[in-house]
Amino acid sequence: MKIRYLAILLLILPSMMEAQLSTSSPYSRFGIGQLSSTNFNYLGHMGNLGASFRDPYHINITNPASLASLRATAVDLSVFTGYSTLDDGTNSNTSFNGNLEYLSLAFPTNNPYNQLFEQTTSDFSHGMAFTLMPHSTVGYDIVSTSEVPDVGTVTQRNIGSGGSTKFLVSNGVRYKQLSVGLNVGYIFGKIRYAQDITIDEFFNSYRVDYENNYSLAGFTWNMGLQYSFILNQADLDKNKGVEPKSLTLGFTYGANTSFDTESNEINVNNQFIGSTLYVDTVSVTEDIAGSGTLPGEMNIGFNYSNGSKYTIGANYRTTFWDSYRNDSSPNDELSSAYMLTFGGFYRPNYKSIDKYYQRMYYRFGFHYGNNPILIEGERVNDYGFTLGFGLPFVYQKKISHANIGFSYGKQGSGTAIEETLFRLSFGFTFNDDEWFIKRKYN
Repeated sequence: MKIRYLAILLLILPSMMEAQLSTSSPYSRFGIGQLSSTNFNYLGHMGNLGASFRDPYHINITNPASLASLRATAVDLSVFTGYSTLDDGTNSNTSFNGNLEYLSLAFPTNNPYNQLFEQTTSDFSHGMAFTLMPHSTVGYDIVSTSEVPDVGTVTQRNIGSGGSTKFLVSNGVRYKQLSVGLNVGYIFGKIRYAQDITIDEFFNSYRVDYENNYSLAGFTWNMGLQYSFILNQADLDKNKGVEPKSLTLGFTYGANTSFDTESNEINVNNQFIGSTLYVDTVSVTEDIAGSGTLPGEMNIGFNYSNGSKYTIGANYRTTFWDSYRNDSSPNDELSSAYMLTFGGFYRPNYKSIDKYYQRMYYRFGFHYGNNPILIEGERVNDYGFTLGFGLPFVYQKKISHANIGFSYGKQGSGTAIEETLFRLSFGFTFNDDEWFIKRKYN
């Protein structure tokens, strides 16, 4: 029954994502929109430490190698809400948005209880995950006016909506301290761009409408590596109750991938003469086949962990946007971007019985970098910080977690358009350790 309900939710999730407004930023005009992070809720609260982070009860698909460290089945889902403020130095505007962030199911294919019952150990482990999440989002509605000699006031309105979704199948394999993983996914979606130009001071009001709708579809992949060093092995050999201290290094790489597009373009002139609207269709072009290239990406990071008490780490990501190409939106010129993040968590005492706050995760993070957009020759910077809490609770006699966090950030500080963002995210990680247990009968 659990699998049946999950399958139904996976089927309706894409339409639910499309129905919600998830961004309202002019920066989403470029490329195929603003890319969604593959770092899940709890990782986002730690500054996106996806390259190096591994956890036995939480899912990390940013580096699929981490799935080999899972010790229980996990279902992870998250939603967010927030607002953004745009400021051009003269005017400002605030808008609210929200959406589902992702739904993911992950599990170890060999339940650790089997080794416990059979009194065996193994240097190998394997984990899998299935994930549905937004890949990119487009959402903006911008109105501007200008004075044109011999014409008068001209009003221009630009509208964008839509985005893309991806479905990922992930695998991770571990041998001793080395883990390797692979994500393979399919990206699909629809994007709409529209532009209206109105000449207000004509005796008979005149408006030009242009619209470009296109769908896109293609495959994507990336691979990952993780290696963990146990720093206090001698102490562990003497006393099994000692918390392990470890340093984990992580690396992910995804090459450029191609996608196909199919677009429709409509160009219409509208004119009011008296109270009558006359529409003149200048051109309609349908089913225009095209193609494009999505940029590759590389992540490298590390984190130091002191058992379950705390983790601290850093991550560097670069995305090769100078390789981006799209026949359905050919005028976008983008350059490679980078992001440097720092963060971690603190957990006072996960064994505490009478003090709940000591069993909680206290997460923090900071990021700084730029995105691939140039505005009047200036790079658009991107920075912000995050705070989050992991709240353990018992569900069907198993420990699970609610994850709540806040983020504050800015894009384009010091440029013509400055965007301030505030987001509240809330998610659940449900764990179940009864999958794949070998049944024995006496």
